[in-house]
Amino acid sequence: MKVAVIGGTGLIGSQVVGNLRAAGHEAVPHSHSTGVDVISGQGLDAAVAGADVVVNTTNSPTFDADSLAFFQTSMDNLRAAAVKGGVGHIVILSIVGVDQVPELDYYRAKVLQENILAAGPVPYSIVRATQFMEFMDDVLSWTSDGDTVRLPPTPIQPIAARDVAQAVAEVAVGAPLGGILDIAGPEVFTLDELGRTILSRKGDPRAVVTDPAAGMFAVVQGDVLTDPHARLAPTRYEEWLA
Repeated sequence: MKVAVIGGTGLIGSQVVGNLRAAGHEAVPHSHSTGVDVISGQGLDAAVAGADVVVNTTNSPTFDADSLAFFQTSMDNLRAAAVKGGVGHIVILSIVGVDQVPELDYYRAKVLQENILAAGPVPYSIVRATQFMEFMDDVLSWTSDGDTVRLPPTPIQPIAARDVAQAVAEVAVGAPLGGILDIAGPEVFTLDELGRTILSRKGDPRAVVTDPAAGMFAVVQGDVLTDPHARLAPTRYEEWLA
């Protein structure tokens, strides 16, 4: 199959390309560096023309309210280009529980992205993943202050990027789901507990203080960022850290 991977040079997209090529498919990465801009539309028609499948792993440059405009414009442009190019399947990557945290601008923006895709004429699949293991250092940095890191006791189920990329690649070459596949890591932690594990393994002397009001995930209620019914990925957090 011919697969155009938009955002194909990023963390997930580059691995999706690699997985598809290893399976014998023609996977072509597209991004700003290859002359494709999902906001202006530059290069987008040519990128998707003739593709059997388009995988979109692009992301908003911000997590604030501006992300709504990013996903609105990028999905409108991508959908129009896909229709024009005769694409038979569009796949996007989203987040487990994204529709249950309306307090977060970025999550509302991802729901908007999903809705635009689902309302369009092109068959589609949505892969929702839990929090990436690769992003945990960033999460710790948001609430780090001197010798302490403040983290809420929010339950999360982290997944390795390589497992996400494998699932996205498999969905891309399968029949369109016309819905959502949830994928998650094999273990559930609270965010503060995981923060202590990370700092300990790295020999970082900072202390983690449990603070229900700290950081972006403080507004998350209950265990909506976890999913006991998701397809579980194989990589455990200790294995990934090693």
